[in-house]
Amino acid sequence: MRFGRRSLLLAAAAGTATTATAGPAAAEAHKGGGPVVIGHRGAAGWRPEHTAASYTYAVQTGADWIEPDLVPTKDHVLVVRHENEISQTTDVAGRPEFTDRRTTKTVDGRQVTGWFTEDFTLAELKTLRAVERLPAVRNRNTVFDGRAEVMTFQEVVDLARRLSREHGRTITVFPETKHPTYFRSIGLPLEPKLAAAVRRNRLGRRECVVQSFEPTSLRRMTGLNVPLWQALGTTGGPYDLPSTTYRDMMTPAGLAGIAEYADWIGPDKSSVAGTTLVADAHAAGLRIGPYTFRAENQFLPERFRRGSGANDFGDAFAEYALYYRMGVDAVVTDFPDLAVSARRS
Repeated sequence: MRFGRRSLLLAAAAGTATTATAGPAAAEAHKGGGPVVIGHRGAAGWRPEHTAASYTYAVQTGADWIEPDLVPTKDHVLVVRHENEISQTTDVAGRPEFTDRRTTKTVDGRQVTGWFTEDFTLAELKTLRAVERLPAVRNRNTVFDGRAEVMTFQEVVDLARRLSREHGRTITVFPETKHPTYFRSIGLPLEPKLAAAVRRNRLGRRECVVQSFEPTSLRRMTGLNVPLWQALGTTGGPYDLPSTTYRDMMTPAGLAGIAEYADWIGPDKSSVAGTTLVADAHAAGLRIGPYTFRAENQFLPERFRRGSGANDFGDAFAEYALYYRMGVDAVVTDFPDLAVSARRS
């Protein structure tokens, strides 16, 4: 299936080309088969990530799950940001009242300079506003800059339940514990707060799946009775297990070890193409959901690129079709509307 013209996709973003994939129709398509479509930080291709607008648009266009990345505030409230350093995703750098909060920290062995959620109370973070993280790539999304607050995890759960009622299908929240070893080291562990939220909200197996790149973090969540998802990088290994590599974890023996505590693996999509990883994961009793599917040429394999611009849309439908044929159980995508459309074709 060819991707078509960029103008058609922009029409889809405006809500004129996705009507057939939204709401109950999309839910029926998934029930009838095909991979789970996971809105990566919502619909990050169309709205600034981790905002209510991004999550809402993801669900409106057919996403089955929505993904909040979790980091803590100074007063130990879980909020949703891709990283604890927030200069790229909020307007903090332009706030003179917070100039003195800029600092340099070592997070997972890497020096990072900026503003960090753990240095702000929730009340202070709520004065900030979200901005597009990739303005040079997704300039159209900057129109939403300054309109949305930083959300708490509880607010995402509440939103998912409201959207579930409105669309007549269960929307799963898919939280990721970010840098859990680091946050434990500074006295702000993520797992107890996440576990408390799961229990307080009585989130069941259809309503919540917990993910992390760190096996230790997932093992701390095994008593929750929700599915666990082991995320896998392309180089190095999990920060909490310095003697383990992601490559080791993707061998049959490594997958068997993951199956002792997790239900899913989430590798980079580049680790799936041309390998036996899908079959090996299934043989180990694991489901597999690669990340991250995007529509821009720079994020697509060369054969699916169209036009000359790195940020022009390529043949994303062809890439989804390729991975669906491989038998993946889910896709993590910035463009859930396109993934749903591809699933229905």
